[in-house]
Amino acid sequence: MNLDSQLEQDCIIIARFNLCHILLMNDTNYPWFILVPERDNIQEIHQLRTADQVQLIHESSRIAKTLTAAFNADKLNIAALGNVVPQLHIHHVVRYQSDPTWPEPVWGKLPARPYSEPQLSTVIAKFKSYLSKDIEYFV
Repeated sequence: MNLDSQLEQDCIIIARFNLCHILLMNDTNYPWFILVPERDNIQEIHQLRTADQVQLIHESSRIAKTLTAAFNADKLNIAALGNVVPQLHIHHVVRYQSDPTWPEPVWGKLPARPYSEPQLSTVIAKFKSYLSKDIEYFV
């Protein structure tokens, strides 16, 4: 699979499910994870084979449950927009009523604040501790 250049620029590949790569948006404003199905030339969920659609929903639900628990989310925003990046990818953004853009969407509101190495290690370790049994590998 070729990852869209914008996703490569903005994210860190941290793990993989059976179907999807798990990316972390390099932005400390929010715990923000992205699932990218390992299928070329797919822009919409309905373009996936039926079995892949089911697997995508399973993986999305699993990551949603994990993020809610690991980060004690008030709300989880899940979206597949594709207006800027056409490659199918599903955003999973942990939201808090106290976050700086609540209740508005996160897109375009704040400049990204990249993770430091210690912050990155901490967020990946927290994520991994809740999900490691379902992951093929961590990068």
